[in-house]
Amino acid sequence: MAVGRSASLKLNWASLSSQLGLKGSTANALVAFKKRNDDARRRVQQLSEHPQTVDFSHYRSVLKNTAVVQEIENHFKTFKPATYDVDRQIKAIEAFELQAVKSAEETKGVVDKELVDLDKTLRNIEEARPFEDLTVDDVASARPDIDQRTEQLVSKGRWAVPGYKASLIEKFGDLSVL
Repeated sequence: MAVGRSASLKLNWASLSSQLGLKGSTANALVAFKKRNDDARRRVQQLSEHPQTVDFSHYRSVLKNTAVVQEIENHFKTFKPATYDVDRQIKAIEAFELQAVKSAEETKGVVDKELVDLDKTLRNIEEARPFEDLTVDDVASARPDIDQRTEQLVSKGRWAVPGYKASLIEKFGDLSVL
């Protein structure tokens, strides 16, 4: 128990969640655990400060009914505090710890995957050529569906892009007369 006490006192609770990058339910569970730990430590400290001995001779001299004092003293001497089996709580804590570690590993995996995707996207943006330097072949290799659609339109004898001529007529009028 002393080892657990010294470890929990040395632990920097304030920076723990930020150092481990904990978020969401894991961080909330850690905060709740710390609160329970602090409450228990505070209660043990309060109880240990109270005097633990009873001066029955003082009560015999002050009270007229010494039989009551004698009866209470007998109960006090024969009192055995209840012992609790803490194995169940320890198992619950260990299960919580396993779940927290599993959740943290899953979160780490998701974040690592997102970081790889973001790095790849950033490299693509940094290495991209300016739009004015692109050729038709570059666009076709990047988006083969554009090339396929163009072949499909040409094979059907359509040389104009649908909707393109209408937008030109709206802007400049019909230039077919020229």
